Amino acid sequence: MDGDLGRWRRCLLGGAVFAVCMAGTTLPTPLYGLYQEKFGFSELTVTVVYAVYAFGVIGVLLLAGNASDTVGRRPVLLWGLGFAAASAVCFLCATALGWLYVGRLMSGLSAGLFTGAATAYVMELAPPGGASRATFVATAANMGGLGCGPLLAGVLAQYADWPLYLPFAVHLALVVCSAAVLLRLPETVRERRPLSAVRPQRPSPPPRVRVVFGPAAAASFVGFALFGVFTSVSPAFLAQSLDVTNHAVSGLIVALAFFASTAGQLAAGRVGMSRSLPLGCAGLLAGLALLAGALRWELLPLVVLSAVVGGVGQGLAFRGALSAVAAASDADRRAAVISALFVVAYTGISVPVIGVGLLAEPIGLEGAGLVFIACMTLLVSVAGIYLLRRPVPAPETERAH
Repeated sequence: MDGDLGRWRRCLLGGAVFAVCMAGTTLPTPLYGLYQEKFGFSELTVTVVYAVYAFGVIGVLLLAGNASDTVGRRPVLLWGLGFAAASAVCFLCATALGWLYVGRLMSGLSAGLFTGAATAYVMELAPPGGASRATFVATAANMGGLGCGPLLAGVLAQYADWPLYLPFAVHLALVVCSAAVLLRLPETVRERRPLSAVRPQRPSPPPRVRVVFGPAAAASFVGFALFGVFTSVSPAFLAQSLDVTNHAVSGLIVALAFFASTAGQLAAGRVGMSRSLPLGCAGLLAGLALLAGALRWELLPLVVLSAVVGGVGQGLAFRGALSAVAAASDADRRAAVISALFVVAYTGISVPVIGVGLLAEPIGLEGAGLVFIACMTLLVSVAGIYLLRRPVPAPETERAH
């Protein structure tokens, strides 16, 4: 029992490091309006600055998504923390728009190194038989960290001095503490090879994984696209259409989506992994419908409801997707397959967001949002219908119960 408790403690510490890294990626969300005032750029520029992060993630996942399977988890995660620290320094030094691009790129490189490696690491730190709970720790750390970023930045920007500097100084301190924690955690990859053995990879899962990868990837794409819109343009919509200028409130609304995702991931353990994907698709559809109503009638309660309902749907779908592809993967390919899933997810968080930015000028932010919602509704409906006709098989641990 003591051994299990010790391993769970290490699993939770690994999750805390994961959360700190991911918090940095959403830290600028409630601050974009302040940066627009300072540097004088458009809403399209906001979405491009945001998307640079996602392109950084995708680039790392394609070039080195399997690096931690080769050189070990800890070295890759330490590099990820290094890029997170570099991102914070860029924002602390920001005197022109270029600093924001570089800072977001560094943040993307950090998240790209962390997503697959940290998810696999947290799962491997758990004791035998704890795969389901460890998956929740990993995904909750991911989404919980993403939620803490805008909440922390919004509160500090609204109620403390130096709104464009203090959030990043706090995060830099947390990154240093996380590096100290990571150095005390064990390595979980037993057969490590040199860095020269790492090869770029296409996001192509093994044949045995593909039967579950398609619908899992589609649901992940839509869920992350919804979060992309929330974290890039929702503060502007709140300020322009609803007169919500309090940074803490806009940060809290964005954070609610990520915290609701964590709740959805917890619920996935109760409803069963085989049912969480189709239920998650239904939740995403409901969240998209509520967001459409919020844009059409400019109602703040509908914005909040869309964040909560869409977040729960994303959590159900994403944990189901992650569990399905992880269970179908061999141990030596797990981080690579998880990275492939994240490539699709981060494509969802970047490409549709840039589309919204491009459409915002000719047809307005509300019109661009409605076009986005229509496209995502079509995609998630196709995925949901496919899952109803060909359900994802339950993992062996779930069938055993």
